[in-house]
Amino acid sequence: EQNYHFQVLSIVLDKLGFEFGKGLVHFSYGMVELPEGKMKSREGTVVDADDLMAEMIETARETSKELGKLDEATPEEAEAIARMVGLGALKYFILKVDPKKNMTFNPQESIDFNGNTGPFIQYTHARVRSILRKAEEQGIAIPDKLDPGAPLSGKEEGLVQLLSEFGAAVKQAGAEYNVSLIGNYVYDLAKEFNQFYHDHPILREENASLRDFRLMLAKNVAHTIKRGMKLFGIDVPERM
Repeated sequence: EQNYHFQVLSIVLDKLGFEFGKGLVHFSYGMVELPEGKMKSREGTVVDADDLMAEMIETARETSKELGKLDEATPEEAEAIARMVGLGALKYFILKVDPKKNMTFNPQESIDFNGNTGPFIQYTHARVRSILRKAEEQGIAIPDKLDPGAPLSGKEEGLVQLLSEFGAAVKQAGAEYNVSLIGNYVYDLAKEFNQFYHDHPILREENASLRDFRLMLAKNVAHTIKRGMKLFGIDVPERM
């Protein structure tokens, strides 16, 4: 609904002699609606941003407690995680959608720890970091390089390939002004890691070389998730 206004602004700036007028890019978005329908100020259905953020943090706090995600956290850590998850859920739920499309924002759905949500990705990062901490506690050093000829399973090859595509996903998102491509990439990476970890033991792997490779793979997954979410302005917890 704001496209025309920004087109006029660009023309006016150009007419006034400002050279940057023609180079302005309006990063427009589709309408964001509530489950009850379109927000309308006349009907009092517009949501205040501060109230929404406070609600998201409280919902994240309650949901995380119910699922036992905060059991090992101190009160200070629990509060930081609740804020991280609540705001991350809000940002991710909106940014994962193609900007050309309208969307319905459902606060409860956005906090779900399963599916294509910010909390699912954040929890995956915390899960990987937990594995890496346990490896360190066991005195296992994660190597920087491994034998390139090491035999890999199909899921391991898939993760390696997916990790190599991060730069291309970011570049494409920039070229198309579509940040949802980054969100979809990070979600796919988190989903693939969880499927891989379900089928392949890491710390319990008896073959030391294979164990070390999987640890290095996990470390790179966590690093890439953190980088991708950082582009959304979303922090990821070290533990949950």
